[in-house]
Amino acid sequence: MSVTPAHLRTLASRAEALTAEVRALCESVPAGSPESEQLAEARQAAQWLARGAEDLERAAADLARFQVQPCRMPWSVCPEHGNTLSSAAGVSTCRVCGRTWNYTRMSQPCQEPVTWKVFDRAGTETRMCDGHVLGARAATQGATFIRLDPAAPHP
Repeated sequence: MSVTPAHLRTLASRAEALTAEVRALCESVPAGSPESEQLAEARQAAQWLARGAEDLERAAADLARFQVQPCRMPWSVCPEHGNTLSSAAGVSTCRVCGRTWNYTRMSQPCQEPVTWKVFDRAGTETRMCDGHVLGARAATQGATFIRLDPAAPHP
């Protein structure tokens, strides 16, 4: 089994839930009672669980950054709007949002992070970024699109 950022986020969520459960249990015991004094270690464990949840969230973000692969399609696109670029005088501009790049982005391999696996009807797999998937959805019929990180938003 390979570890994914989604796996780590799931564990972080479980640690947060367990933290809340331990804290609620400790708070349910009346202050000053003999049981309340005995729960000091449980309160400390809740703090450790909360810290563990934070550490797992950071590890998920770190792993996501580490696993990023560039799209490498032979041309670049606007990462938000897809195949909407125009180029003049060495500057590429998205015709939708107006974002600019100070180079002819259209003739460069795409460096946006791969976020999708796309399977055509023949079963050939191509990995693409969000921007290229926008164009692929419009241009391909019968293709299957699989988000690599299901927790991430879809374009």
